[in-house]
Amino acid sequence: MVLEAYILGSGGMMPLPKRHLTSVLLRREGELFLFDCGEGTQVSLRSLNLRWKKISAIFISHTHADHLTGLPGMLMLSAQVERHEPLTIIGPSRVAEFVHEMRRVLEMYINYPIVVEEIKNPHQEQVVYRGESYQIRAFPLRHTRLCVGYAFEERARPGRFFPELATAQRIPRGPLWSRLQEGHDITLEDGRTIHARQVMGTSRRGRKFVYITDSLAFPELFPHIARADLLVCEGMFEKALAEISHSKGHMTAEDAGLLAKQSGDVLKLALVHFSPRYTSHQLTLLEQEAQVHFPAAFAARDRQLIPIPFREEEELERQEE
Repeated sequence: MVLEAYILGSGGMMPLPKRHLTSVLLRREGELFLFDCGEGTQVSLRSLNLRWKKISAIFISHTHADHLTGLPGMLMLSAQVERHEPLTIIGPSRVAEFVHEMRRVLEMYINYPIVVEEIKNPHQEQVVYRGESYQIRAFPLRHTRLCVGYAFEERARPGRFFPELATAQRIPRGPLWSRLQEGHDITLEDGRTIHARQVMGTSRRGRKFVYITDSLAFPELFPHIARADLLVCEGMFEKALAEISHSKGHMTAEDAGLLAKQSGDVLKLALVHFSPRYTSHQLTLLEQEAQVHFPAAFAARDRQLIPIPFREEEELERQEE
């Protein structure tokens, strides 16, 4: 099952000609989830030819303008196509007020249901969205305004099925094999009960995507980030500007690299939310400062696609290289 992230915008504070404001789209097969919606989000969606009407939910980190000023255009854009499924918008306090007032003032034509859910206690970790085999959690950040991060987590998958073990147990091919592959125990006609673990390997963990922007780094973030296959995290300033960065409630690229390293078993770190003071060429500096502590860090670029394969697939590709 395909899981991939699209960096729709990597900038912070103000948009630049080739750098829109921070927004990340996560695609899991036919489901799309949007994390923040900065100015220019719909431009990147159109450029990538992504089916924005399939977006199930939008997750807002906080109510600073550079993280939600793309919402009016997104909502009106979705009204231009046939859509019957509700769009869920999730975020901390005042997100509902913002959505309500912009619809009222702009007299916005919306022809589909919009459900706005404010996180009731954003100072505590909680599940804010669930699917059939995944969940999305919100957890508190430390910024100048109430702000949350998000973690998308798949449930563990059954282990590898071994046909030779099933054959040795005289289990007929067909639906019974499928039941075992799904992790269910079965009873044969001769009365024997076969447990899935008898023909399956150990369970394999699902994938994890974490989104953090506009926050200081602090130890309580470690468990939320641990074992992330992809961490998208702000790296707004270079370490020489750490004092300025921290006074504004932001991380430096070095902070992000240390955070990924200290959290444990993180596979990749994509830096975003860059200060407009840095040109595209200067982003290399931020990338290098993060890589000192976490070599798998890189400065994400607008409209970059980042695949998130299962760990065993990633390891197999490395072996083949």
